[in-house]
Amino acid sequence: MALATADRVSRHAAEPGVTQDIRDPFKPFAYFLALLIAGVTIVPIAYVLISGFRTTADLGARPAGLPQPWDLGNYSGILADSAFWQLVFNSTVIAVVTVALTVGTGSMAAFALSRIDFKGREAWFTFFTLGLLFPQSVALLPLYDLIRRMNLLDNPLGVALPQAAFGLPTTIIILRPFMRAIPVELEDSAVMDGCSRLGFFWRILLPLSRPALLTVSVLSFVASWNAFILPLVVLTGADHLTLPLGVSAFAGQYTADTARILAFTGMSMVPALLFFSLAERRIVGGLTGAVKG
Repeated sequence: MALATADRVSRHAAEPGVTQDIRDPFKPFAYFLALLIAGVTIVPIAYVLISGFRTTADLGARPAGLPQPWDLGNYSGILADSAFWQLVFNSTVIAVVTVALTVGTGSMAAFALSRIDFKGREAWFTFFTLGLLFPQSVALLPLYDLIRRMNLLDNPLGVALPQAAFGLPTTIIILRPFMRAIPVELEDSAVMDGCSRLGFFWRILLPLSRPALLTVSVLSFVASWNAFILPLVVLTGADHLTLPLGVSAFAGQYTADTARILAFTGMSMVPALLFFSLAERRIVGGLTGAVKG
């Protein structure tokens, strides 16, 4: 009787869809590693944001303590400064233009490399892939000379155009498999209904590729927002600086006021953090679809 019951239980556990409670010896290590990575990422950001509510004297006396009391003067002073909002405006304009150029040209290139059969298609895709291996710092001097000849110094386009060019490889690599996975029968049906190839791209392919498009948009926006070296070379006027350059200039101006510098640094991180956290799930979905494609 007992053997028959045990046999039925074992067969039931082996059936598909039945969860088996098997302890994974690597699961605690995986949790520990995830917590360690989260801590290394989150703790410095939290320290910068919280330290902005302290005074420099309090930071010197208790570097690792909590604000006592919480001082809003640093953040309120930065928010009331028109120079800070000018930096935010400059960074936003450059980031938006970069995203528009990167996603616009990248989606068209990915469409051609995924849906149009032509000679040398794989060679062109390999060429774009090799762009990931080309560091931006190597091209700074030629880029500066080219931008100067185009009269784009102290111009948002002088930063946005090169950033879009360097963002194209990642955009194409993510979009191409996503677009390639869309059934050919769907395109054939659209053509039979009188839709042109451009109409299929605009009306059907782009809406279906929305998760991947959002993924590359967020990655391009965050990369542009955090860019430092290229804006440092191209933008020299105080009215044209971006937030990372503004943080560097602010730190040089208020060297002795550490708490105020941390508050300014924290404020410069908030827009990108909010933008990235709000679109996090869609980013994962877009990357998952690209890998499956």
